[in-house]
Parts: sequence; C-alpha cells; structure tokens
Amino acid sequence: MEIQRVPIFLVILVMCCLAVMARAEYVKYKDPKQPINVRIKDLMSRMTIEEKIGQMAQIERSIASAEVMKKYFVGSILSGGGSVPATNAPPQTWINMVNEFQKGALSSRLGIPMIYGIDAVHGHNNVYKSTIFPHNVGLGVTRDPQLVKRIGAATALEVRATGIQYTFAPCVAVCRDPRWGRCYESYSEDPKVVQAMTEIIPGLQGEIPANSRKGVPYVAGKTKVAACAKHYVGDGGTTKGVNENNTLLSRHGLFSIHMPPYYNAVIKGVSTVMISYSSWNGVKMHTNKDLITGVLKNTLRFRGFVISDWQGVDRITTPPRANYTYSLLAGINAGIDMVMLPYNLTEYLEDMIFLVKKNFIPISRIDDAIRRILRVKFIMGLFENPYADESLVNQLGSQEHRELAREAVRKSLVLLKNGGSADKPLLPLPKKASKILVAGSHADNLGYQCGGWTITWQGLSGNNLTKGTTIHTAIENTVDPTTKVVYEENPDPDLVKSGGFSYAIVIVGETPYAETNGDSLNLTLPEPCPTTITNVCEAVKCVVVLITGRPVVIQPYLASIDALVAAWLPGTEGQGVADVLFGDYGFTGKLARTWFKTVDQLPMNVGDPHYDPLFSFGFGLTTEPIKAT
Repeated sequence: MEIQRVPIFLVILVMCCLAVMARAEYVKYKDPKQPINVRIKDLMSRMTIEEKIGQMAQIERSIASAEVMKKYFVGSILSGGGSVPATNAPPQTWINMVNEFQKGALSSRLGIPMIYGIDAVHGHNNVYKSTIFPHNVGLGVTRDPQLVKRIGAATALEVRATGIQYTFAPCVAVCRDPRWGRCYESYSEDPKVVQAMTEIIPGLQGEIPANSRKGVPYVAGKTKVAACAKHYVGDGGTTKGVNENNTLLSRHGLFSIHMPPYYNAVIKGVSTVMISYSSWNGVKMHTNKDLITGVLKNTLRFRGFVISDWQGVDRITTPPRANYTYSLLAGINAGIDMVMLPYNLTEYLEDMIFLVKKNFIPISRIDDAIRRILRVKFIMGLFENPYADESLVNQLGSQEHRELAREAVRKSLVLLKNGGSADKPLLPLPKKASKILVAGSHADNLGYQCGGWTITWQGLSGNNLTKGTTIHTAIENTVDPTTKVVYEENPDPDLVKSGGFSYAIVIVGETPYAETNGDSLNLTLPEPCPTTITNVCEAVKCVVVLITGRPVVIQPYLASIDALVAAWLPGTEGQGVADVLFGDYGFTGKLARTWFKTVDQLPMNVGDPHYDPLFSFGFGLTTEPIKAT
C-alpha cells in the first residue's frame, strides 16, 4: 500500500497558520506569568473611553444584572447596608447572585472581572447566621492587634464564603467626640491605638510580602479580601460630632490626630481608601485634591484605588445633585478613582463622556484611575479566579469563628466599678446562689447586643434576626444548675424588694443606630433603662452591664450601682460576657475612650488641658479568674 506524501511546503504553511492563530489568541493581559504592570499596560491599550469610564463605576446590586455589566462595562457592584438577595439568604444564594453578575462582566468585549463590595465591618454582618464580632469601640479596649488580625482573617473567610471579594473595612476614624453616631466604628480617640489596630488589614488581605514596594496593594488569594481604609480623612473630628459635617483643625492637628492610621494602612498594603463625606475647614473631602492626590497618592505613595462614599460625589453640592456634572468634575479631578454611584448609572456615563471628550477631565486622570483599579484586580487574582470558591461555604458562622468572637467579647469588657471598696468586690459573681435576678431591656435582645450594621443598616431589635447567644441565655448556661434565675425585663420595685435575690444583673443600653441616626447631643440612656437601674440597684446588690456604642451619661446612677461593666456592642457571642462576670476569665480591658461626667465637657480627650473625666482613658479594674475546684 502506497503512503501519499504531503508536500513539505504544505506542512510549513499549516504550522505558520497555527502559529499566527496562536499569536492572535495570546493576549498579554490574560497571561498570569506576565508582570502586573505589563498586563495593566496591555489591557489599557485595548480599552475604549467608554470601557474605562464603566470600570470607574460602582453600582448597587438592586440595579445590576448580567446584561448591565456587559453593556456598560461596570467595574464594581456593592450591597448597601441590608441589601441582600433574599431574606435569610444562605451562602449559596449569595454565590449564585455574585457569579451571575460576574458572568455578565466576563462576557463583555475585554472580559474584565467585576469586584463586589460589602460593609463587613464587624464580621460579615449583612449575612444571616454569620459571626458578628464586637464593634471596633470594643476591640480598641483589648489593646490586642493580633486578636484583631485574627478577626480580620475570620471575616475574610466568611465574606469569601458568599462569593464576595471586597469589604469596606476597616474604619480607621479617630473619634474625638462620642456625640458622633459612628463613634462605635472607631477603635479609639487615641491615634496610636487606631494605628495598632490597622493590623486587621493583613488579617483581611494577607501578610504583605517582605520585598513588596511600600504603598502597593496586596491580597493573598482566594481566602482573602480587598480591604478599605475609611473615611479619609478627619471623619471623627467634626464639630459636636455631627456626622458628615466640618472638622475645624489646623493642618498640624489633622496630620497628628486623624492622618496617622492611613500611614500604617498604606504601608500594610491596603487595596482601597474611601473618602469621607465630611469637610476639613469648610472644604468637602470629596473635592480635596491636596489631600487625595497630593498627600495620599503622591506623598504616601498609595497605589491602590480611591473610592467615593455612597453618593459621596452627589453630596459635593448642597442640596445633593444640584449640579451633578460639576460634582463629577470636582471629585474625579480631586483624585477619586471609583464612584460609588450607586444608582443613576446612565447619567454618570453620559456626564463623564462629555467631561472627558471636552477635556474638562484630562485622559491622564482617567488612566490613573484605571491603572489603580486594574492593579487591585490583577493583584487579587480576579482574572484567574473570577468566580466564588464554593468549598468555603462552611466558613460562614463556623464554631471556630464564634469561639474567636467570644474571646474578643471577654477581652473587650471594661470593669469600671467593683463594690464600694477594694476589699468588698462584687465581681466575679458566685455561680451558686439561691436566686438571682436578670433585668433590663438589653438582657435578652440579640439585635440590641449587636448594634447597627447588623443584618440591616440601622440594626434590629429582637432575637430572630440571626443566630447567636443573648447575655440572658449565657447567664442561664453559666450558673450552677441549682441557682434559680428570674428574668424580668423591667421588674416592679416591689418584686425586687421582696424577691429574696442574692444579687441582680441589670443589662441596659442604647438601641441600635448607624451613621447620622446615632448623632446625639445628650448621650442619655433611653427609658426605661434609668428606671430599671434605680428600681433594681436601690433594692438589691447589683451589677450593671452597659450595651452602648460609646460612653453615656452614667454619673447620676453610679452611687446606687455596686459594680459597673462597659460591654460596648459585643455581637452574637454573648457567652463571652458571662465568662467574665462569673470569673471563668478575668477582666482585662482598658478604656480606649474617655468616659465623661457630663456632655458639657465634650469634646474631651486624653491629653487635653482641662481633663476631668468620670473614668479616664486607659482605666479598667481587673479581676483574677476563679480556679475551678
């Protein structure tokens, strides 16, 4: 049988065609072996102005779809506070939603993956059955950066368990006035404490490699998330603590009080920085080119991307959106790289194209923004792993994370008073007693215990919002089986007097709030909390546990209170409170905020010349754990 020979020139021709086809298919930006800067440059050279402007937009999930992602080349999506795919949605429902949006982004001409952001500010707090950690006001008390780093790592796993890759955390505000409704999002009034707590960033993102250039963002892979230092800068210094208002301060004051945490965040490779709604000496931060471009980008050499706050560009004018084209011009030229719209996408696109084509916004400014956004996406590995890793779903609310949260609760408690004199302390409480009273609006209310930014933006009341342990349940779990526990939310004075109680635990505090809704000029406990304290503590030995996002007015009741504990906003793991009340662990927490006598003293911070607090910064009594017999 004769074998037909293929002419050699045909073989060469076929091989050449294959080589050309392979070369045509080879795209540098899709090659993970290429250096990131080469990939960025290659991808940018292929992008139209419409694609670039689309990448700079972040929209809310409620207006997003696979079609919108593909059509408008949208760079990012977010869930606002409480914005969820379904009530009590399990991780798989979140994953399906995020993957569907991603599919749309990847089907666009250049297939640039989107990044999905969420406010995971004390654990993955929008998600049902996640672990809710203490809010930052409590974590500052621990003075334990390694604990906070572990919380960051646990939070990253829970966020990734739902397919999300980006959190708007940490808040590195230095709250200088507890009248501010966001004070519980701040670790301390002392910038040094806040600087130490930026250790949450390597927890969230991974430890930056030793040879990494300062200011270059870093995310260590599929179990880590991009972080966001916020709100740049001076958000915690506004007059009378009014949210989104004006910080009146010299440049030296701004740089010595509010700027230091950003030095640490940038050095630790934070991926993004969010701009503050507030103003500095009358200039809106969203328009402050000197501080955004001059200081953050040029002096600190931050190489991640700068994102606006929710409608932060709209709020450049008063009233908001009075002149949106002007607001975009001012915000983008100041150095904002990504605009958290989060609605009005088409108006944004039309205005931006007009501003760029007419050269009101130079193309060099657009390219700076795109370079930064793409750098974060490439560094995160989004081009190689754009979809959720479904093997992580069991990380959400895992027992290991709940134990970590419980440890954080124990370390965040501050013992402010313990008996009338040192030789007669009330705490730790005996587990064995004939009968004890548990009272107060916050004793059996998981929503109150968690505070704002929990399941919804403003937080909730009640015990059906998510999985967790109330302090009342924790007490029941801890006392001796023979101890009778009587629970009355707001007990009648006669019941207290005639009840024959060995002691009482009164758990009261603020009701949940977030942002402006939390601004308060009086900082008083709401009724019936003061009445409960009076009715119980004047009749029986009592320990009062405060569940608040900040110091509150407590001096008028102090004489009748035998022992006083600041528990802040402890989150879902209320067992941590009982662990310390009953002496399984000792009290170790030290105030990271000054506790005032009256609101007339505010603002009053450690180091001020007229410093006359009820409990000073750094104060905290200690107890020794009781050895089990």
